[in-house]
Amino acid sequence: MKTLHLSILLILLTFSLSAQKVGLVLSGGGAKGLAHIGVIKVLEDHNIPIDYIAGTSIGAIIGGLYASGMTTDEMLVLFSSDDFKLWSTGKMDKDDLYYFKRNDEHPDWIKLDVTNEDRIKLVLPINLIPEGQMDFAFMQLTAQTTAACNGNFDQLFVPFRCVATDIYKNEAVIFNSGDLGEAIRASMTFPLVFKPIERDGRFLFDGGMVNNFPTDIMKQDFNPDIIIGHKVTDMGDRPDATDLISQIETMVTQITNYKIPDSLGILMETKLDDVGLLDFPKINYAYSRGVETALLFIDSLENVIQRRVPSEDVQNKRKEFIQKKPEMKFNNIQVEGVEDNSQRKYIIQSVKSKEQIIDIKQLRQSYFNLISDKHIKSINPIAYYNKKTGLYDLRLKVEPRKPFDVEFGGHISTRSNTFGFIEANYKAFKNVSYTLTSNIYFGRFYNSFLLGGRIDNPTRAPFYISGYYTFNLLDYFATSTDLIFTDIKPTYITQMERNFKLEVGYPYTKTGLIDIGISRSTSTDQYYQTQIFNKGDELDQTQFKAFSAYLQIDKKNYDFKQFPTEGSRKCFMFRYVGGAEEFKPGTTAPVKLKSTADHRYFQFKGYYDNYYKINKNISLGHMAEVSFNNKKLFSNYTSSIISANDFSPTPNSLSIFNDHYRANQYMATGGKFIYKINDIFHFRTEIYGFFPVQPIVAAENNTAAYADKIFSKAYLMAHSSVVAQTMIGPLSFEVNYYDKPGQRWFFSVNMGYMLFNQRGF
Repeated sequence: MKTLHLSILLILLTFSLSAQKVGLVLSGGGAKGLAHIGVIKVLEDHNIPIDYIAGTSIGAIIGGLYASGMTTDEMLVLFSSDDFKLWSTGKMDKDDLYYFKRNDEHPDWIKLDVTNEDRIKLVLPINLIPEGQMDFAFMQLTAQTTAACNGNFDQLFVPFRCVATDIYKNEAVIFNSGDLGEAIRASMTFPLVFKPIERDGRFLFDGGMVNNFPTDIMKQDFNPDIIIGHKVTDMGDRPDATDLISQIETMVTQITNYKIPDSLGILMETKLDDVGLLDFPKINYAYSRGVETALLFIDSLENVIQRRVPSEDVQNKRKEFIQKKPEMKFNNIQVEGVEDNSQRKYIIQSVKSKEQIIDIKQLRQSYFNLISDKHIKSINPIAYYNKKTGLYDLRLKVEPRKPFDVEFGGHISTRSNTFGFIEANYKAFKNVSYTLTSNIYFGRFYNSFLLGGRIDNPTRAPFYISGYYTFNLLDYFATSTDLIFTDIKPTYITQMERNFKLEVGYPYTKTGLIDIGISRSTSTDQYYQTQIFNKGDELDQTQFKAFSAYLQIDKKNYDFKQFPTEGSRKCFMFRYVGGAEEFKPGTTAPVKLKSTADHRYFQFKGYYDNYYKINKNISLGHMAEVSFNNKKLFSNYTSSIISANDFSPTPNSLSIFNDHYRANQYMATGGKFIYKINDIFHFRTEIYGFFPVQPIVAAENNTAAYADKIFSKAYLMAHSSVVAQTMIGPLSFEVNYYDKPGQRWFFSVNMGYMLFNQRGF
């Protein structure tokens, strides 16, 4: 009888141990939560089961990815990847930027929408990090998982829960079903950093605002025998007075009860005071600290949790779940957020202009093409698996941009080439899109006005038509001096140009563009041909009225529009110019007679620039440029030099008139060395050689100009700078060298972009 009782006891004990269920709870805490991966790794290595998982914010990301079947090694690769770096910062990969959708680059720092619903007002951005990259990434990572579990989080590889916050009611929203990517995205949407998720009319933010450690939800929904908790945040710490993000984190994160009674399980904590909310590059450090924490608790965990799950069983279960995931191919597209059917057609046509069925690679390209569209502010893609078709239906939650927006920017410098920039745009789209644009530049050196528009047609062979009137005024005398150096021979030259341009553009691969256009231009150059003059003397003047037709093929994928460190540009341009030159002498002109001349010529220009990444910190660059035309020289040396093509490979050289770097035909090449200090700062040195084929030389008293012997001269140009790529533009500390008697060295501190409106020819 005693033996029978003992046998029954052993059977009951064995049954109890085999039925022992374990739940894992992961706290929020931003990049600190990467330590969760290390904890899961140790649990799996010691065959400790994870039967349920629940998390908030970063805990929801790690928990959701694990529940989708991702291994800890795969998570480490993911969070260490360049792709994740783009998602977490909102930056667009240089290869995802659709060159065809980009207008001419301008020196804008910030763009603000303008609304007139009640009264005209500027609409400030509500999030620091653009969501385009992240929304697509979560869809791509989780859509197949949602299909495999039929939208039921209890049928995931590991049953899963996560928490978000209804910002209006200030209450928790618990996700136990639906789209896994949307659930995770809602749980980690930190206020002011990321844009909120809208679901069923509710705006959802980070779950840490109401419940940063969902032990109660784990107990309520799964009721496991043992709860393992891991927290990485301590709201008892004071925020850093100089860190805005830490202050916001303290304000919005509610004080949470992180305790787990001994009767329920074990709480582990990893202290990561030196890891900030967005310090995701510290992935390896945070992971190793999580491993250390779990190893400290492993004996206690093994004593409390008697049940073991062999790694082979976990791998087989994971493999079985992953095999349920249908291949990602898309058919039907639904568009929400726009009321006009023609707008829906425009968006759908932009996504799948050629194919009825597209795969994830094609969708990615179309999605980022559409994100690049100036008419679209944001797109939230959600994929639904259609069992009847065996394909995915795609729902796009589109937020169009306000019809009006205003851009502000410019260039601030310790030199005299400071200017401001304002641009206003009106946008509308139906079957095609329309953009009306006007901008002004204002400063001592450069003033400009532009007015025009562009029509985009998203057909199977997309194209645009644009037309712009531009007025440009450059005063090189204003940049003859700076705060440290003074020219020995100042440059008394102003250039004024009016031009009207019509253009048709076609995409050439994703990063390329083919432009075909015509322009009508009138340029008026005023100058002295002598250094001896009085204040009231009248300047000499050369006017050139011309018609131009051109073809340009431009392929560009720089990481930054000024001071790039990665990417390349290849450009080819062929142009015909025909016009009339008219010279009017001033009071100091060596020749007092007016003169006219006709000019008909062809011009070819080729440009190549490429950056080669040597390692994590060092990149090298190589540039080559050639320019040839059969233009006759103008009536005098100065007008011939002004009308010649200029070589200006650096921002500073764009604002300096230097006759040594101007010629009708030339070849130039250069090398670059770049050392990346971190993601913001880099040091660069650039050296260029300029080789005019036939240098333009002045005859005695500037009465005429003539072409010198072939390759009889060569000139050097150099640039060194420390550059910080800030959220509003580059901050640079520069030293520039020019190979010319007089002032050779220029030092300057600059903020913003040295970018101008296009010239007529």
